[in-house]
Amino acid sequence: MGRRRKGREVSGILVLDKPLERSSNSAMIVARAIYKAAKAGHTGALDPLASGVLPICFGEATKFSQYLLDADKVYRTTVVLGEQRSTGDAEGKVVAILDASRLSEADVEAVLPDFRGEILQVPPMHSALKKDGKPLYELARKGVEVEREARPVTISCLELEGFRPGARAEVDLLVHCSKGTYIRSLAEDIGAALAVGGYVSALRRVQAGPFDESQALDFEALQPLRDREAFDELDALLLPLDTALSHIPAARLGEVAAGFLRNGQAVFVPQLPSGELFRLYETTPSGPVFMGLGELLADGRITPRRLLANM
Repeated sequence: MGRRRKGREVSGILVLDKPLERSSNSAMIVARAIYKAAKAGHTGALDPLASGVLPICFGEATKFSQYLLDADKVYRTTVVLGEQRSTGDAEGKVVAILDASRLSEADVEAVLPDFRGEILQVPPMHSALKKDGKPLYELARKGVEVEREARPVTISCLELEGFRPGARAEVDLLVHCSKGTYIRSLAEDIGAALAVGGYVSALRRVQAGPFDESQALDFEALQPLRDREAFDELDALLLPLDTALSHIPAARLGEVAAGFLRNGQAVFVPQLPSGELFRLYETTPSGPVFMGLGELLADGRITPRRLLANM
């Protein structure tokens, strides 16, 4: 028998406003302790330098965390031009100083189109990507640099929101990007295009998939509820599991079809919307009940892909 987890069997999604100077894993551990949850996981790492939207999945929601990992993200960042740092952000050592005082807002605007759309980006050495089983950041801390292959990423929006001239010019950017995009690499590449270098001095994630910062809660709001063990109030702050899957079309099933699916059998669903993956809902007298995910077979039936337990 597997070892039983300690904690409450709570399921749902907490949109956490991750604070600065805390890793995503550390923030997840704190959130799990506040909820006294048996199972939890985060959905896309934010560096300690960054703050903002970090969805935390509890219980059954962890089954669908991959769809948040794969989702687009939106960031607001400040890039300092005229200086290069070893890590591409404010935590690194200064490796080069150049004068950015010649730059104007128009100069920055002129290079931004080169970074919109699908581009190739070389991951930074200070990242969690692995080489021969070891994270690149471990090699970087030892002074070892290895060749990294450029990877395609998509930047669907890159807007200049502020410009402050000077020898260390500051640029505020809004970035809407695909998974796997490194804002530090983007900052360095923009700095290189302007021939002055650049690094990220501030970074905030304002949206992750369907969740934005207006929904995010910080530890200061959660901890007082935990202190008085108001778990009902804490649970009420969690979003339903299917909110992470709003981009996937929905299919509604009657009681009989839902029963077949729970037993692992494929079923035909009338008036099925177009798509290959579907959110599955059983129609009940009290309203639709989320069952999980199903996928379309070649013969037009839907087969279970990922269903909730104890349905």
